[in-house]
Amino acid sequence: MTELSVRFFGGPLDGRVQTLGDTEPVSGTVMRHVHLHDGPKIETHYQLGYSQENGWEYRLCGMVTPEVDEV
Repeated sequence: MTELSVRFFGGPLDGRVQTLGDTEPVSGTVMRHVHLHDGPKIETHYQLGYSQENGWEYRLCGMVTPEVDEV
């Protein structure tokens, strides 16, 4: 298997390129990114997709996560 890369679009990871790893990519997979540096926790979600022009890409998606009360 050749090394595949993916580009991120939108959110805090916009413009980042990274390898997809050892597993076979599955279009529609959603990845969660949690940003914890110097402030409140910011959680974003990216959905994996493929296009002939750009190859593999993660696009920011508007998944809603349930609110959890902290004790």
